[in-house]
Amino acid sequence: MHVSSRQLFDEAVTRLVRIYDANEARSIAFLLLESRFGLSRAAVLAGKAVPLPDPAGWADSLHRLESHEPVQYVTGLAHFYGLPFRVNPQVLIPRPETEELVEWVVREHAGRPVRILDVGTGSGCIAVSLAKALPQAVVSALDVSPGALQTARENAALNGATVRFLEADVLRWETAPAVAGLSFDVVVSNPPYVTVAEKPLMRANVTDFEPHLALFVPDADPLLFYRVLAAFCRQRLSPGGACYLEINEQFPGPTEAVLREAGLTGTQVHTDLFGKPRHVKGVR
Repeated sequence: MHVSSRQLFDEAVTRLVRIYDANEARSIAFLLLESRFGLSRAAVLAGKAVPLPDPAGWADSLHRLESHEPVQYVTGLAHFYGLPFRVNPQVLIPRPETEELVEWVVREHAGRPVRILDVGTGSGCIAVSLAKALPQAVVSALDVSPGALQTARENAALNGATVRFLEADVLRWETAPAVAGLSFDVVVSNPPYVTVAEKPLMRANVTDFEPHLALFVPDADPLLFYRVLAAFCRQRLSPGGACYLEINEQFPGPTEAVLREAGLTGTQVHTDLFGKPRHVKGVR
């Protein structure tokens, strides 16, 4: 059974505009058709005929999208820094802002044999991207979730990247065997930083599907992970080593202060492509 891809696209958009604006609905529909049939946008708009051997599977995908499930979880794939990554509800979906964090590290360490640790690796998007972009680097990636680490290992293999994976809770790093005795030249992290108070402002496709362990921090202690990371960096960064952290746009000054209070110097805050303070750097 063959069907017009434009017909499938129009069906998807018609159903998705009930919960997304028109542009986002179209983008989601294009991503679904690209994943399922390998079609470019031009091919979809031209109405290229495609086989549809499993109409029930197509209908199920649309139903999942109508339930606010992210298209990346429906297709099982996301793209980050020009690379494909498998994703599932055990890991966050990579964001464009985090690509900018990777680019900052790449720009400052290209061609250098640095030892890099990605803390809270999730899908492995940061660690794998750095390993590919910085072939002279030795990259390690840490996470507390065995499921996330399995996904990250699969993504390293998918992209032909060499990454050492470590299972540990960064909040208890001082007693974690996985990081005992290790030191690094670069620490990079996109830790949990969304406060619980912000949850009602977020969309259902995030709050209902993405892992809360990787998203939220208590309202009473929004800088919890930054204090821990700053202490870790003070002890485990080599002299002159640097940390690069993604941050909550509400707390750029306080986050920078946490790094300085831990003894890190040369702190900088960078804004993201939306003009929001999103990344901070500190040097040991």
